[in-house]
Amino acid sequence: MEAAALSQSTGARPNPAGWPAKFFVLAPLLAGAILRVILFRQFFEASGDSLVYGDIAKNLLLHGRYALTLGSGQAFATLIRLPGYPLFLAACFSLFGIENYAAAAWFQIALDLVACLLLADFARRIAPPRLARRSAHLTLWLAALCPFTAVYAANPLTEGPTLFCISLALWSVARFRDQPRWLFALAFTLAVTSAALLRPDGALVAVALAPAMLLGIRAHQAPRAQIARIALACVFLALAPFAAWTWRNWRVFHVFQPLAPRTATDPGDPLTPGWDRWVKTWCLDFISTYTVVWNVPGDVLDVRRLPARAFDSPAQFHATTALADAYNNNRWNLTPQIDAGFAQLAAARVAADPLRYYVLLPIGRLADMWLRPRVENLPIDVDWWVYSHHHTETVFSWFYAGLNALYLLLGFAGLCLRPRLWVWMLLYIVLRSALLLTVVPPEARYTLECFPILFVCGGVFLARISKSGHSRA
Repeated sequence: MEAAALSQSTGARPNPAGWPAKFFVLAPLLAGAILRVILFRQFFEASGDSLVYGDIAKNLLLHGRYALTLGSGQAFATLIRLPGYPLFLAACFSLFGIENYAAAAWFQIALDLVACLLLADFARRIAPPRLARRSAHLTLWLAALCPFTAVYAANPLTEGPTLFCISLALWSVARFRDQPRWLFALAFTLAVTSAALLRPDGALVAVALAPAMLLGIRAHQAPRAQIARIALACVFLALAPFAAWTWRNWRVFHVFQPLAPRTATDPGDPLTPGWDRWVKTWCLDFISTYTVVWNVPGDVLDVRRLPARAFDSPAQFHATTALADAYNNNRWNLTPQIDAGFAQLAAARVAADPLRYYVLLPIGRLADMWLRPRVENLPIDVDWWVYSHHHTETVFSWFYAGLNALYLLLGFAGLCLRPRLWVWMLLYIVLRSALLLTVVPPEARYTLECFPILFVCGGVFLARISKSGHSRA
């Protein structure tokens, strides 16, 4: 994307010299690159999910199998993760060396900076003509300097490529509505398909934005034959990878699984529905996710770590303690009998207060995912608010909470201005939030996919108020 294209807009005064426009593009890109390099050097880590994806990628390269490796070294077929990110890592490993997660992170950093440019051009196209250039520049600054998205770009996780796909999808919709060409339709198809191959919830991008593409065709009164060709080709290209994935899962596991299972388990793996439902009766925030939910099964269940809302009565406390003792004494194995005990506890708690279970706790978890300080990738204790334990970390966390709130306020204020395509952007945020109402345990990173929209709408809002202030001056 050329700097001149980013700086021009309908009704804008031409810039003969060109260098100020290039500065307005290069300055935020350079600042964003520096930020990502710092975050990479300070907080890069390949662990947890990164190693799961990496193990699948290694088995693809070394053995030609979509499989995970047991501790004994034996590989077994799996479907707990979609193939998008393992294929991405496999490509990086084949080019830069097996287990070179750093190379993948550097490539993601480059993609993230390209995404900033795509969002800036998208903002230019959806803003009112008199605000177009200013909206693009401000969006570029907001996107380039956001530490929440930048830290994920600097780590080998799915969030970085997913944010790029969302940015490409938004840009493609705007370009296609301006000029309904095959190139932009194919770019949109690539973006939404890749987003869904990276994460199951990535399919929401297509659900929210595909109608905008179709309405764009109608707005240009394109011939019906052209509409049919574009639609059929894009639908075929979008569904083909999932057809192949579904067929593979049916052939290997004899199950119909077009995405990835919500439980992140393979067919035949033990399930814990009683424990899962009991957790939903009290789990509200990330500290419970980190200290309790992620540890079970496989580690100690410490009743002292449970919040007071996990018990409605002394009898429930004693029953929970007895189940925890049985689990701990059984070498941290959540047997069917122990799971059934948690199921009974859950049923009693739901019956006692259905409003809490079905309404209040889901809304509380959603609020935690939107408003919590996004410090999960930083070396900060999960109980960041306890100032007496860690003064500096608490102050920094409150700063991050304020910065997060600022991005949210700017983004939603921009949506209230109703820029072009605002309905579809709002629809994506609503659909994603509705999905997150069903998610347990909560993590702040699940709302990160809405930030490309917040950058753009925030840029439009800042352009509006800065333009108004300049006019009054």
